[in-house]
Amino acid sequence: MPNLLEGKTALVLGLANRWSIAYAIAAAFKREGAELLVTYQGERQRETVEELAAELGAAKCLCCDVSRDEDLDKLAETFREANVTLDAVVHSIAFANREDLAKPFVETSRSGFALAADVSAYSLVAVSRVCKPFMTRGGAVLTLSYLGAVRVVENYNVMGVAKAALEASVRYLASDLGASGIRVNAISAGPIKTASARGVKNFGKILDQLPAIAPLKRNTDPAEVADTAVFLASNLGRGVTGNVIYVDAGFQIMGVATT
Repeated sequence: MPNLLEGKTALVLGLANRWSIAYAIAAAFKREGAELLVTYQGERQRETVEELAAELGAAKCLCCDVSRDEDLDKLAETFREANVTLDAVVHSIAFANREDLAKPFVETSRSGFALAADVSAYSLVAVSRVCKPFMTRGGAVLTLSYLGAVRVVENYNVMGVAKAALEASVRYLASDLGASGIRVNAISAGPIKTASARGVKNFGKILDQLPAIAPLKRNTDPAEVADTAVFLASNLGRGVTGNVIYVDAGFQIMGVATT
């Protein structure tokens, strides 16, 4: 069977470390033959991400803080100068102030709400707008969500609201970009032990309790999320857009436990 992403170029935003979902997706894309372009947020992350990019055999490692329009404009200019054609864009970016996650949602600050929504949701809109001119063959835009977008998850707070905005953005972007042959989808991954997840209070308890409830009786493997991303970015996913696909061992279907 040929590599599913042979001849395609993928931009991966949000690569942080070897345990990040973005790394798992980038590795799966490379395995399936894609040429990788990866980004880092700023100088503090540069060395780490450049090392990861080298491991993955990425063609380019570029600086881009998605909260800065000038960085996004510079990214577009780099693509123009290099005559880049994009086939897939992976948006694996989210952020909220730790203090806004640590207190009740009703106490979320105005600035904290705006920051979480900007970085975690609006950035998908901004990235899609910047990348659209370079997706001349159509393609796929993917982002990462979580069950807290549609259910109240204790201590997820403002991030859950930001993820809800992200999922709504997926639907509106899918409508806007469909005529250009660009599909937009989200993967709602089950809890995974990443650096960002550690910012959610008592996250370890969720990991401990989920296997007893989820139909598959286990936690989510990052490789499962990555393989779903490969499907969505490949021709196999050509008819899928505007969707949120759950990769969480089935946890989202369950109701109240009786035992």
